[in-house]
Amino acid sequence: MAKGEPTTVLTTLGFSPSVERTYQRVLRQSGQRLDWVAGALSVSVQTLLADLRPLIDREIVRLVDGKVLVESPVQALGRLIVAHSEAASRAHTELAALARAVPLLAAGTARPSEGDVEGVWPLDGEVTSGGTPAALIASLLRQSKGDVAWLRPDQWRVPREDVMLQTIRELIAAGRRSRAIYPVRILHEAPEVVAARAEVGEEVRVLPDIPTRMFVIGRTHAVLPEPLGYMDEPRSLVRQQGLVEALALLFDLMWERATPVRDLGGPEPQSDMRRFLLEQLAAGHVDEQIAVRLGIGLRTVRRRVADLMTELGADTRFQAGVEAARRGWI
Repeated sequence: MAKGEPTTVLTTLGFSPSVERTYQRVLRQSGQRLDWVAGALSVSVQTLLADLRPLIDREIVRLVDGKVLVESPVQALGRLIVAHSEAASRAHTELAALARAVPLLAAGTARPSEGDVEGVWPLDGEVTSGGTPAALIASLLRQSKGDVAWLRPDQWRVPREDVMLQTIRELIAAGRRSRAIYPVRILHEAPEVVAARAEVGEEVRVLPDIPTRMFVIGRTHAVLPEPLGYMDEPRSLVRQQGLVEALALLFDLMWERATPVRDLGGPEPQSDMRRFLLEQLAAGHVDEQIAVRLGIGLRTVRRRVADLMTELGADTRFQAGVEAARRGWI
C-alpha cells in the first residue's frame, strides 16, 4: 500500500482499495435483493457479482435467497479472527500428526528382511506414456474379457469420441456390458455424447463431480492417470488382482450413488436434478457455485430451488433441507 494511503479494516486484511469501496457501497444495501442492489449501484448483476467475489469468498458478503447480506466491519473482523484461530489450531494438529508420521517413512521404503516374510513379488502393472490413447484402449478391450466400467469426467472434450464410440459398439455387440459415470454438467455441455453412447447400449449415470478418469475391465485390468486426475499420460495399467478388485468396488459404490439419465432419446437428456440441488444446498454452496458445478444457468438454479421449496412446503432453504432429509431425498 502506498505511503500515506488511508487504511481500513478491509485493506488491513489484504483487500484492495477498490474492493473496500465496493464494500462500503453495498454495506448500506444489506438485506436487499441482488438485482435491486445492482440497480441502486447502476451496474449489471454480473458486474456486481464479479466486484463482490473477493468478499463472497471470505464470506463477508453472502447471497441468501437472492438477497445480499453484508457483515459490518466489527462482525467481519470478529469472525475472521475466530476462523484464523481455528485454522491455526487445525494446522498445529496436522503438523503434529505429520511429525509422528516421519518415522514411518523409513518403514514405508524398507524391504522386508530375509525371514520376515515367506515371499516378495512385484506388483503386476506398469506406468507408461506415449502412443495414441484411443487405439491403446481399443486394443486392450479387444484383448481382454469382462464388462467395462468408465469414469468420464471430461473426455467428451477430447477429439476421439467417434473412435471410442465405435469401440463401445463392438464391445456391446460382443455381449459385454459397458457402464459409464459422467458429471451432471455433460447433460448441458454435450448431451449428444451420452445419447450416442446410450444408443449403442451403454448404461449412463451422472454425479455432481467425477474426481478422475478411470476404466476397469472385469476384475482383471484397470487404467487410470498417474497421478489421479484428468491427464492422458502418464497412465497406470494395473493387473494386480487385489488392486483391480478395489477399483471395481469403488466404481460400484459410485454407480449406486449416481443417478440414471432419463429420456436419452429425446432432444435433451435429463436426470433427477432435485437430489443434486439438495446436496449442493446442504453443502452450503451459493447459487452461483451451484450453477457452475451443475452446468446450468443461474436463473435455472434459482427457479428450481424455488420449485423445490414449494414442493417441500418450506419457507427457507434450511427448512427445505430438514424436510428433504425427513422424506429420505438426501
